[in-house]
Amino acid sequence: MTTPAERFERELEIFRTEAEAGTQFFYADLAVRAVAVDRESVRELLNQTPLFWNTCLGALQTATFIVLGRIFDQDSDHNLDKLLRIAQDNSEIFSRVALGQRKRVKEPEKPEWLDEFLHNAYEPRPRDFRRIRIYIRKRRKIYETNYRDLRHRVFAHKSTSDAESAALFAKTNIRELQRVFAFLGSLYEALWELFFNGRRPVLRQRRYSVKRIRALPPASKWHQAVQEKITHEAERFLTSASRKAQAESKGEPRTGNFN
Repeated sequence: MTTPAERFERELEIFRTEAEAGTQFFYADLAVRAVAVDRESVRELLNQTPLFWNTCLGALQTATFIVLGRIFDQDSDHNLDKLLRIAQDNSEIFSRVALGQRKRVKEPEKPEWLDEFLHNAYEPRPRDFRRIRIYIRKRRKIYETNYRDLRHRVFAHKSTSDAESAALFAKTNIRELQRVFAFLGSLYEALWELFFNGRRPVLRQRRYSVKRIRALPPASKWHQAVQEKITHEAERFLTSASRKAQAESKGEPRTGNFN
């Protein structure tokens, strides 16, 4: 029999892996396309093996929407409602006493800093979870309005005609979806800091625009959000590979096109 704290920690970790996976899939797709648009040498590289790259991007797009459904669909085994319900129904797991016990799991003796740390720790109130639920509800509404049918009827189950699929794709918005994934990362960070460090759950702004991420120097590897890390990695790889391909080119004819 697991304790409420153990159940919350497990669901929080599942949420982390889902949110990060979806963000990686989505931003890897966006980054490849953005770099290809901006750099002719990268387009030439991708057009050497267009079927491979179109397959990769198609797989990334499919994976993005499959994960999005697992996060927001309320009949999913692990979803945001389940995570927040555990937190709301078991608020004692965020008490200073419970936090102190977690901090001492690997400490044979009480650390000197612990009393002051716990004194400054934040114990959440019902309104904190109500506020978070409002944020989640807003993003779920976006998912249900613009992405759920696309996820279920095109990516998870093929049940639409080409015209119907095109109509579903027309409802999507890249900037909107970028902000949804940035929200998921901020939410995980806020809940993790509350549970493990007793910090008030504040959802901090994150960079979400691929254009802006590419234009700014990367943060240190310890402070990079996953969308920043995958965007910079994709660009570094494509740039390096295209330069190498140009240097080694012998002028053989190339066929096919990368979309």
